[in-house]
Amino acid sequence: MTNRQIIAAIDGSIYSSNALDYLIRLFGGQSDIAIHLLSVVSSAGSDRNWMLDVDPLRGQSSAMKRRVRMAEKYLHDARARLLRNGFAEEQITIRVDVSTASVATAIHHDANRGKYDSLLIGRRGMGKVGEMFFGSVSAYLVKQCHEVPLWVIDGEVSSSRFLLAVNSTPESLLAADHLGYMMQGSSDVEICLYHSIPIFGGRTATREEDFIRQWGREWCEENLDIENYLFHAHARILMDNGIERRRISQLPMRRDLDASRDLLRQARKHDCGTIVIGRRGRDIAKGFLGGVSDRTMQQAQNMAIWLVG
Repeated sequence: MTNRQIIAAIDGSIYSSNALDYLIRLFGGQSDIAIHLLSVVSSAGSDRNWMLDVDPLRGQSSAMKRRVRMAEKYLHDARARLLRNGFAEEQITIRVDVSTASVATAIHHDANRGKYDSLLIGRRGMGKVGEMFFGSVSAYLVKQCHEVPLWVIDGEVSSSRFLLAVNSTPESLLAADHLGYMMQGSSDVEICLYHSIPIFGGRTATREEDFIRQWGREWCEENLDIENYLFHAHARILMDNGIERRRISQLPMRRDLDASRDLLRQARKHDCGTIVIGRRGRDIAKGFLGGVSDRTMQQAQNMAIWLVG
């Protein structure tokens, strides 16, 4: 089994502490998980450090040096916490990134240049103050981070159960593949498959050829059930990744005006702490999937949202 690689943004706040708790709950004691802890110290917009852009040899200000030392402390504290909760020394790396870019841009760049399976961030809650912070980092990553699956942790996530949003699209199957791969070592994982039927609007137009490029003709001929919203195909991909069939359940479909609200309601009803959503790329016009992922992110409280694609 290959090592799964997770990069986690750490800033010493309760929000990154919640993200660490989430990692511990899901992966504590698993030896094939690699955790890369990253803390970004940005000089963007700060006193004379703008000169680092044109003169990288110029020394940092004393204020920047203090911020770097504090970031190092946050990382050492985070590593110690993981070590106390089932992770080994060789599973954890730490790094401070001193960047002239914004924190969000630096995190995005670091996630893209490494071979990571997911980027984990804790977000500040919503409301007027939370909206301001969400807009500065989390919202940027939600909008821009499509190359690496993004895990956003809002508040305290108390359940290890998953709700996988099912649709007849390749993006949804890719989300299932990511979920199956990341949870392959968990013997007690529980995954609920759910499709919310929009009251207005029809099915997403889907062609079998869209799936063949990714999974091959033979697999598609055997497993694609487009008319059934791909419930069987999602379950098959999860099982191909080592998830036991008895760990996968299909929830009854419902109709709702707002699929995002319905996903959150079903997650709470069935005690799922994480919602996994496949979404279209950033360059594709907002449609059903894009709108659902955005609104689900905006409304989630005390829940983790995985955005894949």
